[in-house]
Amino acid sequence: MFYPFYFDSTYILVIIGLAISGLASSYVQSTFNRYSDVHTKLGYNASEITRYILDYANLENVEIERVPGNLTDHYDSNNKVLRLSDATNDSTSVAAIGVAAHEAGHALQDRDNYIYLRLRSALVPITNIGQTAAFPILLVGAIIGPGAGQTLINLGLILFSLTFIFQIVTLPVELNASNRALSILEAEQILVGDELEGANKVLRAAALTYVAAAIASFLNVFRLFLLFGGGNRRRN
Repeated sequence: MFYPFYFDSTYILVIIGLAISGLASSYVQSTFNRYSDVHTKLGYNASEITRYILDYANLENVEIERVPGNLTDHYDSNNKVLRLSDATNDSTSVAAIGVAAHEAGHALQDRDNYIYLRLRSALVPITNIGQTAAFPILLVGAIIGPGAGQTLINLGLILFSLTFIFQIVTLPVELNASNRALSILEAEQILVGDELEGANKVLRAAALTYVAAAIASFLNVFRLFLLFGGGNRRRN
């Protein structure tokens, strides 16, 4: 019988993934905190600048809403609403403006039918199904054994791999949104000099969290392939 959930040496891959994700999260938080104390010379807050960017891009139809939390900012493409967190909305800091402008970048992607944004949106329901179904299918396949069981195992591995694919597709979406944001902030001289560099550092730090998530996802998938792969399955 194959027991996939006991502790074995492959857990080191999970631990490495968690460590990388933790370091990336700590780095983005420390970078955000650092530039939260640096305020822009113009004195406009993140909500005002976001409205300016959206209007500049002919996106007057996109509304801005305030939501609770810290770094819970996001763009809702279904409802054409850009939501700014309590920590971002009224802040005049370089960090807050960088984050808000990044979310405006997603609105611009939506306007332009940016292919990777559309692909990521299409992958969301499929990935959710894969995350829910993968482990039960893997477990049933392991119990059944060779033949039909291996077919189920292969299906489970494919479903689990969808999370990694989703993370890979997310990378260009996030990087492109940041590039769009920084381009407008620079072109319109909303941020200048050290302010622009600070916003760039905040967004680069945020991008690292997506890279870390992709690495962690890959390590999880690789571990399951090691455990469930036909040539490496443990039997009694």
